[in-house]
Amino acid sequence: MSLNLLRWWGKRMTKWIEVGLVSDIPVLGARVVQTVHGKIAVFRTEGDKIFALDDRCPHLGGPLSNGIVHGMRVACPLHNWSIDLDSGVAAAPDEGCTMRYPVKVEDGRIILCLEGELTQGETLAESSAAA
Repeated sequence: MSLNLLRWWGKRMTKWIEVGLVSDIPVLGARVVQTVHGKIAVFRTEGDKIFALDDRCPHLGGPLSNGIVHGMRVACPLHNWSIDLDSGVAAAPDEGCTMRYPVKVEDGRIILCLEGELTQGETLAESSAAA
């Protein structure tokens, strides 16, 4: 017997919007996109990987877009919590998670998904691309 698990685990990404250019974000920096879902911080790493998270630290809601990007993490500007850009999870010993958003880069344009979730096992790093 075969089950079609696509409806549970498949991509539900349906609303992709262009939010700017990779060159609009400084290396190791962030920009904020205001959406109906609230503020989303879009980050650029030293290796030009692009990630998107809710612009709220899971600790006390500090603006992650004002934090310092280091490697594949951002440090919250309020209490220095380190948040993984790929998963949105706080580094131990801290505990918590912020919402992540699928993002892709096409011809230097950043395209953000506002609905749905990643395919099971897929990470944002896999769906991100260098410009």
